[in-house]
Amino acid sequence: MASNQSRNIALGVAFFGALAFLLGVVAENKKPAQGTPVPMKDYILCKFPKDPTVALGGLSVLALLISAALGLLAVFFPYKGQSVPKSALFHSMTMRVFFLVATLVTLFAGAMMMWVTITEGLHRTRNRHYTADYECPTAKTGLFGGAAFLALDAALFWLVCHMLTLNARSDYLEDDDSKGDYGEVLTTYYDSRVAAEHP
Repeated sequence: MASNQSRNIALGVAFFGALAFLLGVVAENKKPAQGTPVPMKDYILCKFPKDPTVALGGLSVLALLISAALGLLAVFFPYKGQSVPKSALFHSMTMRVFFLVATLVTLFAGAMMMWVTITEGLHRTRNRHYTADYECPTAKTGLFGGAAFLALDAALFWLVCHMLTLNARSDYLEDDDSKGDYGEVLTTYYDSRVAAEHP
C-alpha cells in the first residue's frame, strides 16, 4: 500500500512538472514578437493577435504549484500511517541540500513565470500609448521558455527529494525489524552455544 502511495505521489510530481514545462514552452512559441501599432487621433492603439499566451502562462504557474505541493507531500506524508521526525528526514546533508535547491528553484520558476505572464497581460490591457513612435512590444522573448525549464528542473529536484525521503524513512523505521539489534543476536547465539556445549 505504501509503495502505491509513493508511486502515485511521484507520478503526480512528474506529471504536473512536465505539464508546467509544456505549457510554458507552448506559451513561448505562441507569443507574438510585437503588436501592431494603429495610429488614432491622439494616441497609438496597440492591437495584438488573439493567442492563448497569458492563459498558458497562468496554467503553467498552477501546474508548477501543484507539482511543488505534491513534492512537499512526498517528503512529509506519513506512509502506512507512520510518521518520521523531521530530524530523521533531514539528518543527511544530501537531503537538506536537495530540499533547499528544490524549494528555491520552485520559487524562482514560479516568480519568473508569474512575472512574464503578468507583463504580457499588462501589455494587452494597457494598449493605449501617447508616444508617437511606440512599437507595441510584448514580454521579452525567452522568459516563458526559461521559466518552463526551471519548472521542469524543480519537478526533478522534488523527485530526488522523494527518493531521499524514502531512504531516510527506511533507515529510521528499520529499527522495528523483528531480527533485533546486533548485540541481541550475538548474545542469543552465544547463549545457545554455551547451552549446547554444557547440557
